Amino acid sequence: MEVVIVPDATAGGELIAEAIATLMRRKPDALLGVATGSTPLPIYEALSAKVRAGAVDASRARICQLDEYVGLPAGHPESYRSVVLREVVEPLGLGEDSFTGPDGSAQDVQAACEAYDKALSEAGGVDLQLLGIGTDGHIGFNEPCSSLASRTRIKTLTRQTREDNARFFDSLDEVPHHVITQGIGTILEARHLVLLATGEGKANAVAQAVEGPVTALVPASALQLHPHATVVVDEAAASKLKLAEYFRATYAAKPEWQGI
Repeated sequence: MEVVIVPDATAGGELIAEAIATLMRRKPDALLGVATGSTPLPIYEALSAKVRAGAVDASRARICQLDEYVGLPAGHPESYRSVVLREVVEPLGLGEDSFTGPDGSAQDVQAACEAYDKALSEAGGVDLQLLGIGTDGHIGFNEPCSSLASRTRIKTLTRQTREDNARFFDSLDEVPHHVITQGIGTILEARHLVLLATGEGKANAVAQAVEGPVTALVPASALQLHPHATVVVDEAAASKLKLAEYFRATYAAKPEWQGI
């Protein structure tokens, strides 16, 4: 696991956007796994700016979802399909045919989960998966005590996660109780995992995920098992890391050709 400490969210977004652009230059039809929420917005803004400036051609890129609410129709403005189309697909100049995600409105949710896992495999696997981290250490919607071998499946959200997401709805009552999420085992199959965390509120979760034991209690700690995982954190999110100075020194001495 590589840990990169940046000054702020904007710097983190630019760093990760350049890594994605480098991937797209090397593999124009790369499959990019995206996350939702406020944390990854600087990544998408920086990446779309590169596309507009002609610094990278994203026309053949493919986009896939990390998770989806169960029960919201696809056209609901807060369904993650709508969010990804609005914040990622459209700004990159892509069409809906470049995008795939789980069907949260399916009558047979379990079948939809299995179909999505199969679709990712048939697409050749995810080249780079973006992740955020919850205050309780969750990734995707794999809440604490999720199996580290889990596949795409339905999960029940904790009250804390629903409260965290209530800002996107008119009230807490409107936040769904269930989601489809890529499982930890599914996430770990991506070729490169990139987690961005910003703000002091994520500091404890980051420290546990990076420096603590690998445990289902902190699902993000599973990134320690991945051969190519990058954790990008701003100063506030890095504030509880015991090895912060080591991480700074390691990144400062890193050869430019290695990228992230």
